Amino acid sequence: MARLQMVRNSDETCVRRASISACATATEAAAGAGAYAVFVAFFVLRTMRLSDLPDILSRAGLTSAVVLLLVGAALAFKTVVSLSYAPQILADFILTLSENPLVLLFLINLLLFIVGMFLDAGPAIIILGPLLGPIFVDLGVDPIHFAIIMSVNLTVGLATPPMGLVLFVAAAVSREKVETIAKAILPFLAIEIAVIFLITYVPAISMTIPRLTGFAN
Repeated sequence: MARLQMVRNSDETCVRRASISACATATEAAAGAGAYAVFVAFFVLRTMRLSDLPDILSRAGLTSAVVLLLVGAALAFKTVVSLSYAPQILADFILTLSENPLVLLFLINLLLFIVGMFLDAGPAIIILGPLLGPIFVDLGVDPIHFAIIMSVNLTVGLATPPMGLVLFVAAAVSREKVETIAKAILPFLAIEIAVIFLITYVPAISMTIPRLTGFAN
């Protein structure tokens, strides 16, 4: 048991170091972790046989299929949203509600959070980035600060129902209901929402390092 825990910790450390150091993307790090796990199972722990591979690959394929179907649905939904101009209409409506920059920042954060519930982060950034970027700049927000706010907000949206991709991945891997996982992560979502507002209204939290390194004013 101690040996298994040591191997597991070293695997997690390798993946984290590869991702944080930018030596590999998250996908590449995951592929490396999979290869490492197979090597350990065959040659270190010796808990896997060649006859086990078909079943393991089949289950991995089913899990990947669930994720890819969700990604395909998200991309199709992105096309529908783009053609309907719904994000632009929402953004224009929010700008008519108030002239106070603090209130507008709150409302735009709310917009990003709602959009993140339905759209994957990539398509949402492509659709809303060019639209909201100039608005944030007019409010006196640094473009890098805006990018951080938007990225964090939409990433939190990945774990929120009804279309949170991370929820469905977690459900497929853990074999738990999406509703059960959604209820269990509510306290964590509350903390993440608080962090979003801290990043928004206390720029020093996210802008100190960019300013020290000369990437922001």
